[in-house]
Amino acid sequence: MASGPGKPVGLHGENMRGKIVCGISITALLLGFALLPRAASRQAQDNALEPVPAFHAALPPGPLPATLGPSLFTSVVVQNAYAIAARVKKILYQQPCYCHCDRSQGHGSLLDCFAGKHASGCDVCIREGFYAYEQSRKGKTAAQIRTGIEHGEWQQVDMTKYQAPAN
Repeated sequence: MASGPGKPVGLHGENMRGKIVCGISITALLLGFALLPRAASRQAQDNALEPVPAFHAALPPGPLPATLGPSLFTSVVVQNAYAIAARVKKILYQQPCYCHCDRSQGHGSLLDCFAGKHASGCDVCIREGFYAYEQSRKGKTAAQIRTGIEHGEWQQVDMTKYQAPAN
């Protein structure tokens, strides 16, 4: 059949093409939703396969390295992070750092970030330090805190608590 103004559309006309395009779009959308959980699962597996950054499973026999003094920094959050790090050195020594400074800086644990200026410019280090402090105040062991860090719980730290100068 011919198509045109006032004439019916045939089997291969625009109406049929529209239905085919719509059908293909719906099929693609449904296929995308079906594959989405698999992709998310694959991402979780990839994260689980990534090696945990360097940390120490136990404390050393000697003294731990000192953290830098908070007064060296102008940012209140950074000052608070360094002050808190000095209080929980034993915990930080036993934690990995997910900014992967073990690869880029040669760090052996999260404590090394605060023994130098690295943490002052790294949101990951600061959040992990606050997380370790908060969890230690709740009575968690270094191993329990490490598990939380490995699961990304440090990303949920409420940073607003640390924006005012500590008393």
